[in-house]
Amino acid sequence: MLVRTLSGRPPQPPLPKGTIDTQMHMYQPGFPALPGGPGLPAGALPDADQYRQVMGWLGIDRVVVTQGNAHQRDNSNLLVCLAEMGAAARGVAVIDGTTTEAELDRLSAAGIVGARIMDLPGGAVGLADLEAVDALAAARGWMLAVQFDGSRILDHLPRLERLASRWVLDHHGKFFSGASPDGPEVAAVKRLMDRGRTWFKFAGVYESSKVGAPEYDDVASVARVLAAHAPERIVWGTNWPHNLAKTSADYPDDATLTETVLGWLPDAAARQRALVTNPQELFGFPPMGA
Repeated sequence: MLVRTLSGRPPQPPLPKGTIDTQMHMYQPGFPALPGGPGLPAGALPDADQYRQVMGWLGIDRVVVTQGNAHQRDNSNLLVCLAEMGAAARGVAVIDGTTTEAELDRLSAAGIVGARIMDLPGGAVGLADLEAVDALAAARGWMLAVQFDGSRILDHLPRLERLASRWVLDHHGKFFSGASPDGPEVAAVKRLMDRGRTWFKFAGVYESSKVGAPEYDDVASVARVLAAHAPERIVWGTNWPHNLAKTSADYPDDATLTETVLGWLPDAAARQRALVTNPQELFGFPPMGA
Protein backbone atom coordinates (compact mmCIF):
# COMPACT_ATOMS: atom_id res chain seq x y z
CA MET A 1 0.00 0.00 0.00
CA LEU A 2 1.16 3.53 -0.77
CA VAL A 3 0.57 6.54 1.45
CA ARG A 4 2.18 9.73 0.17
CA THR A 5 4.00 12.09 2.49
CA LEU A 6 2.44 15.53 1.96
CA SER A 7 4.16 17.59 4.66
CA GLY A 8 7.31 17.74 6.72
CA ARG A 9 10.40 19.85 7.18
CA PRO A 10 10.83 22.32 4.31
CA PRO A 11 13.83 22.08 1.99
CA GLN A 12 16.91 24.12 2.84
CA PRO A 13 17.68 26.67 1.68
CA PRO A 14 14.05 27.70 1.15
CA LEU A 15 12.78 27.89 -2.42
CA PRO A 16 12.60 31.48 -3.70
CA LYS A 17 9.36 33.40 -4.06
CA GLY A 18 7.73 32.58 -7.38
CA THR A 19 9.13 29.03 -7.64
CA ILE A 20 7.57 27.03 -10.48
CA ASP A 21 7.30 23.24 -10.41
CA THR A 22 7.57 22.41 -14.12
CA GLN A 23 6.97 18.65 -13.95
CA MET A 24 4.09 16.97 -12.17
CA HIS A 25 0.88 15.10 -12.86
CA MET A 26 -2.50 15.53 -11.22
CA TYR A 27 -5.61 13.36 -11.28
CA GLN A 28 -9.12 14.46 -10.45
CA PRO A 29 -11.99 12.03 -9.73
CA GLY A 30 -14.05 10.71 -12.61
CA PHE A 31 -11.33 10.08 -15.19
CA PRO A 32 -10.34 6.40 -15.46
CA ALA A 33 -7.16 5.22 -17.13
CA LEU A 34 -7.46 4.58 -20.86
CA PRO A 35 -6.14 1.69 -22.97
CA GLY A 36 -2.57 2.07 -24.18
CA GLY A 37 -1.16 3.72 -21.08
CA PRO A 38 -0.43 2.78 -17.49
CA GLY A 39 -3.06 2.65 -14.78
CA LEU A 40 -3.75 5.47 -12.37
CA PRO A 41 -1.12 5.98 -9.64
CA ALA A 42 -1.11 3.75 -6.59
CA GLY A 43 -2.70 4.94 -3.36
CA ALA A 44 -5.24 7.71 -2.85
CA LEU A 45 -5.87 9.72 -6.02
CA PRO A 46 -3.14 12.42 -6.23
CA ASP A 47 -5.52 15.31 -6.79
CA ALA A 48 -5.38 19.09 -6.43
CA ASP A 49 -5.97 18.97 -2.67
CA GLN A 50 -2.99 16.66 -2.14
CA TYR A 51 -0.75 18.73 -4.38
CA ARG A 52 -1.63 22.00 -2.65
CA GLN A 53 -0.29 20.45 0.55
CA VAL A 54 2.97 19.65 -1.23
CA MET A 55 3.17 23.22 -2.56
CA GLY A 56 2.83 24.57 0.97
CA TRP A 57 5.37 22.10 2.32
CA LEU A 58 8.09 22.71 -0.28
CA GLY A 59 7.44 26.40 -0.95
CA ILE A 60 6.12 26.13 -4.53
CA ASP A 61 4.03 29.05 -5.83
CA ARG A 62 3.22 28.02 -9.40
CA VAL A 63 2.95 24.78 -11.35
CA VAL A 64 2.95 23.21 -14.79
CA VAL A 65 0.55 20.25 -14.92
CA THR A 66 1.57 17.73 -17.58
CA GLN A 67 -0.86 15.33 -19.20
CA GLY A 68 -0.33 11.90 -17.67
CA ASN A 69 0.10 8.80 -19.80
CA ALA A 70 -2.85 7.15 -18.07
CA HIS A 71 -5.19 9.44 -20.00
CA GLN A 72 -3.39 9.09 -23.33
CA ARG A 73 -4.80 11.63 -25.86
CA ASP A 74 -7.83 12.68 -23.81
CA ASN A 75 -6.95 15.96 -22.08
CA SER A 76 -10.23 16.20 -20.15
CA ASN A 77 -8.69 15.42 -16.75
CA LEU A 78 -5.92 17.95 -17.38
CA LEU A 79 -8.41 20.72 -18.13
CA VAL A 80 -10.30 20.04 -14.91
CA CYS A 81 -6.99 20.16 -13.00
CA LEU A 82 -6.10 23.52 -14.53
CA ALA A 83 -9.50 24.94 -13.68
CA GLU A 84 -9.05 23.70 -10.10
CA MET A 85 -5.58 25.28 -9.77
CA GLY A 86 -6.49 28.59 -11.38
CA ALA A 87 -4.01 31.32 -12.30
CA ALA A 88 -1.11 29.54 -10.55
CA ALA A 89 -1.09 26.78 -13.18
CA ARG A 90 -0.28 26.20 -16.82
CA GLY A 91 -0.63 22.92 -18.70
CA VAL A 92 1.19 20.68 -21.18
CA ALA A 93 -1.28 18.66 -23.23
CA VAL A 94 -1.16 15.84 -25.78
CA ILE A 95 -1.97 16.77 -29.36
CA ASP A 96 -1.14 15.32 -32.76
CA GLY A 97 -1.31 16.35 -36.40
CA THR A 98 -5.07 15.77 -36.51
CA THR A 99 -5.88 18.15 -33.63
CA THR A 100 -8.22 20.84 -34.95
CA GLU A 101 -7.79 24.59 -34.62
CA ALA A 102 -10.99 24.70 -32.58
CA GLU A 103 -9.57 22.19 -30.12
CA LEU A 104 -6.29 24.10 -29.93
CA ASP A 105 -8.30 27.27 -29.19
CA ARG A 106 -10.09 25.44 -26.38
CA LEU A 107 -6.86 24.14 -24.92
CA SER A 108 -5.17 27.54 -25.08
CA ALA A 109 -8.11 29.21 -23.37
CA ALA A 110 -7.85 26.67 -20.53
CA GLY A 111 -4.19 27.47 -19.84
CA ILE A 112 -2.39 24.98 -22.07
CA VAL A 113 0.98 26.36 -23.17
CA GLY A 114 2.73 23.25 -24.47
CA ALA A 115 2.52 19.80 -26.03
CA ARG A 116 4.06 16.53 -24.86
CA ILE A 117 6.13 14.08 -26.89
CA MET A 118 6.69 10.84 -24.96
CA ASP A 119 8.60 8.28 -27.04
CA LEU A 120 8.72 5.59 -24.37
CA PRO A 121 6.37 2.71 -23.47
CA GLY A 122 2.94 4.05 -22.52
CA GLY A 123 3.47 7.41 -24.21
CA ALA A 124 0.51 8.70 -26.20
CA VAL A 125 2.37 10.62 -28.94
CA GLY A 126 5.96 9.81 -29.83
CA LEU A 127 8.74 11.07 -32.07
CA ALA A 128 6.92 9.90 -35.19
CA ASP A 129 4.66 12.93 -34.72
CA LEU A 130 7.40 15.36 -33.68
CA GLU A 131 7.35 17.61 -36.74
CA ALA A 132 3.55 17.76 -36.96
CA VAL A 133 3.22 18.64 -33.27
CA ASP A 134 6.06 21.16 -33.52
CA ALA A 135 4.33 22.96 -36.38
CA LEU A 136 1.10 23.30 -34.42
CA ALA A 137 2.91 24.36 -31.27
CA ALA A 138 5.10 26.94 -33.02
CA ALA A 139 2.08 28.54 -34.66
CA ARG A 140 0.56 29.06 -31.20
CA GLY A 141 3.73 30.07 -29.38
CA TRP A 142 3.55 26.85 -27.35
CA MET A 143 6.55 24.89 -26.12
CA LEU A 144 7.29 21.17 -26.41
CA ALA A 145 8.19 18.74 -23.61
CA VAL A 146 10.18 15.96 -25.31
CA GLN A 147 11.04 12.65 -23.68
CA PHE A 148 12.87 9.68 -25.18
CA ASP A 149 15.86 7.45 -24.45
CA GLY A 150 18.57 10.11 -24.40
CA SER A 151 21.22 7.50 -25.13
CA ARG A 152 19.94 7.78 -28.72
CA ILE A 153 20.04 11.56 -28.93
CA LEU A 154 22.64 11.51 -31.72
CA ASP A 155 20.17 9.57 -33.89
CA HIS A 156 17.57 12.29 -33.40
CA LEU A 157 19.85 15.33 -33.38
CA PRO A 158 19.12 16.64 -36.91
CA ARG A 159 15.37 16.61 -36.22
CA LEU A 160 15.79 18.26 -32.83
CA GLU A 161 17.94 21.00 -34.35
CA ARG A 162 15.13 21.83 -36.79
CA LEU A 163 12.43 22.33 -34.16
CA ALA A 164 10.76 25.74 -34.44
CA SER A 165 9.28 25.71 -30.93
CA ARG A 166 10.90 26.32 -27.58
CA TRP A 167 11.37 22.88 -26.07
CA VAL A 168 12.67 21.09 -23.02
CA LEU A 169 14.52 17.78 -22.88
CA ASP A 170 12.65 16.01 -20.12
CA HIS A 171 13.70 14.00 -17.07
CA HIS A 172 17.46 14.62 -17.04
CA GLY A 173 17.62 13.38 -20.61
CA LYS A 174 16.84 9.79 -19.59
CA PHE A 175 20.20 8.42 -20.68
CA PHE A 176 19.18 4.83 -20.02
CA SER A 177 22.50 3.43 -21.21
CA GLY A 178 24.39 6.03 -19.20
CA ALA A 179 26.16 9.17 -20.37
CA SER A 180 29.58 10.55 -19.61
CA PRO A 181 29.80 14.25 -18.71
CA ASP A 182 32.40 14.63 -21.48
CA GLY A 183 30.75 12.19 -23.89
CA PRO A 184 29.05 12.84 -27.24
CA GLU A 185 25.51 12.71 -25.90
CA VAL A 186 26.13 15.50 -23.40
CA ALA A 187 28.04 17.47 -26.03
CA ALA A 188 24.95 17.22 -28.25
CA VAL A 189 22.73 18.56 -25.47
CA LYS A 190 25.12 21.48 -24.99
CA ARG A 191 24.97 22.31 -28.69
CA LEU A 192 21.18 22.24 -28.59
CA MET A 193 21.09 24.50 -25.51
CA ASP A 194 23.45 26.93 -27.23
CA ARG A 195 20.94 27.39 -30.06
CA GLY A 196 18.68 29.25 -27.62
CA ARG A 197 15.45 27.25 -27.88
CA THR A 198 16.34 24.16 -25.83
CA TRP A 199 16.01 23.77 -22.06
CA PHE A 200 17.01 20.82 -19.85
CA LYS A 201 14.73 19.62 -17.05
CA PHE A 202 15.87 18.42 -13.63
CA ALA A 203 13.05 16.01 -12.71
CA GLY A 204 12.53 12.31 -12.08
CA VAL A 205 16.20 11.53 -11.44
CA TYR A 206 15.36 8.06 -10.09
CA GLU A 207 13.84 7.03 -13.42
CA SER A 208 17.19 6.75 -15.20
CA SER A 209 19.88 6.63 -12.49
CA LYS A 210 21.66 3.30 -12.30
CA VAL A 211 23.38 3.99 -8.97
CA GLY A 212 20.26 5.33 -7.29
CA ALA A 213 19.63 7.16 -4.02
CA PRO A 214 20.72 9.01 -2.09
CA GLU A 215 23.17 10.87 -4.36
CA TYR A 216 22.33 9.63 -7.88
CA ASP A 217 25.95 10.29 -8.79
CA ASP A 218 25.67 9.20 -12.44
CA VAL A 219 22.87 11.62 -13.25
CA ALA A 220 24.36 14.29 -10.99
CA SER A 221 27.64 14.35 -12.92
CA VAL A 222 25.81 15.18 -16.15
CA ALA A 223 23.44 17.64 -14.48
CA ARG A 224 26.28 19.63 -12.95
CA VAL A 225 28.05 19.97 -16.31
CA LEU A 226 24.92 21.14 -18.13
CA ALA A 227 23.92 23.55 -15.36
CA ALA A 228 27.37 25.12 -15.39
CA HIS A 229 27.35 25.32 -19.19
CA ALA A 230 23.97 27.04 -19.58
CA PRO A 231 22.33 28.04 -16.27
CA GLU A 232 19.80 30.06 -18.26
CA ARG A 233 18.47 26.81 -19.80
CA ILE A 234 17.74 24.69 -16.70
CA VAL A 235 14.27 24.15 -15.20
CA TRP A 236 13.18 21.96 -12.29
CA GLY A 237 10.21 19.83 -11.35
CA THR A 238 9.16 17.59 -8.49
CA ASN A 239 7.85 14.79 -10.74
CA TRP A 240 5.08 14.45 -8.16
CA PRO A 241 3.29 12.11 -7.46
CA HIS A 242 6.24 9.84 -8.33
CA ASN A 243 4.17 7.38 -10.32
CA LEU A 244 6.80 4.64 -10.34
CA ALA A 245 6.41 4.25 -6.57
CA LYS A 246 3.98 1.47 -5.66
CA THR A 247 4.48 1.31 -1.88
CA SER A 248 5.26 3.82 0.87
CA ALA A 249 8.73 2.30 1.21
CA ASP A 250 9.44 3.21 -2.42
CA TYR A 251 8.17 6.76 -2.08
CA PRO A 252 10.85 9.50 -2.05
CA ASP A 253 11.02 12.25 0.54
CA ASP A 254 10.24 15.33 -1.53
CA ALA A 255 12.21 17.75 0.63
CA THR A 256 15.34 15.60 0.56
CA LEU A 257 14.99 14.93 -3.17
CA THR A 258 14.56 18.65 -3.83
CA GLU A 259 17.67 19.51 -1.83
CA THR A 260 19.73 16.85 -3.59
CA VAL A 261 18.76 17.84 -7.13
CA LEU A 262 18.95 21.59 -6.62
CA GLY A 263 22.37 21.05 -5.05
CA TRP A 264 23.67 20.28 -8.54
CA LEU A 265 23.20 23.92 -9.57
CA PRO A 266 26.41 25.95 -9.38
CA ASP A 267 25.28 28.87 -7.24
CA ALA A 268 22.35 30.91 -5.86
CA ALA A 269 21.94 32.84 -9.11
CA ALA A 270 21.54 29.61 -11.08
CA ARG A 271 19.03 28.40 -8.50
CA GLN A 272 16.94 31.55 -8.94
CA ARG A 273 17.05 31.08 -12.69
CA ALA A 274 16.10 27.40 -12.62
CA LEU A 275 13.19 27.88 -10.21
CA VAL A 276 11.77 31.22 -11.33
CA THR A 277 13.24 33.06 -14.32
CA ASN A 278 13.83 30.20 -16.74
CA PRO A 279 10.42 28.51 -16.34
CA GLN A 280 8.71 31.88 -16.67
CA GLU A 281 10.34 32.24 -20.08
CA LEU A 282 9.78 28.66 -21.21
CA PHE A 283 6.15 28.33 -20.10
CA GLY A 284 4.99 31.93 -20.49
CA PHE A 285 4.24 32.78 -16.86
CA PRO A 286 4.15 36.48 -16.02
CA PRO A 287 6.67 37.68 -13.46
CA MET A 288 5.44 37.01 -9.93
CA GLY A 289 3.19 39.86 -8.85
CA ALA A 290 2.77 41.27 -12.37
